[in-house]
Amino acid sequence: MCERGKAAKGHKIYPYLLRGLRVDRPNQVWCADITYLPMRRGFLYLVAIMDWHTRKVLSWRISNTLEAEFCVDALNEATHKFGPPEIMNTDQGCQFTSFAWTDRLRRLSVRISMDGKGRFLDNIFVERLWRSMKYECVYLHAWETGSEARAGVGKWMEFYNHKRPHSAIGGKPPAVVYWQRNETTQPDQRVQRVA
Repeated sequence: MCERGKAAKGHKIYPYLLRGLRVDRPNQVWCADITYLPMRRGFLYLVAIMDWHTRKVLSWRISNTLEAEFCVDALNEATHKFGPPEIMNTDQGCQFTSFAWTDRLRRLSVRISMDGKGRFLDNIFVERLWRSMKYECVYLHAWETGSEARAGVGKWMEFYNHKRPHSAIGGKPPAVVYWQRNETTQPDQRVQRVA
């Protein structure tokens, strides 16, 4: 059985590649993570793929199981729409150490980075996404069905990407910054250093 945040026995753990790395452009580093979505009865799982530099959510999927397939589906959508990143950072969960996930990344020539065990701060931007989404959307609803959850999360993700101002990127929404910086590097571009 695959558990959230835990590598399966025999799965390879990759080193954390972001320490001290200057992340200064879209598609340089992506991150992915899974969270719980509480429902009126039970819960679902949500995976998101995020661009580290701009905080844009590139794709997401909801599932009622923790199998790797829904994560790979989200990865395939993101790479189809935006091309592959240089580096993909995740935790050491079995979905992200699975052959399906790592093989897909290797075939795309993406360098694989994984947080240190128990170091949620290594993937802080997606953790902040979860906090914002849960307080601004999820906890305000008691969804009955997966369809209701998918519609609610979809509406919030659209708001987050296209309308919600983000202080770390000059008060602009992530999608605006993603497309501006992807088209041309601006001289006054803010650079982030990863802790």
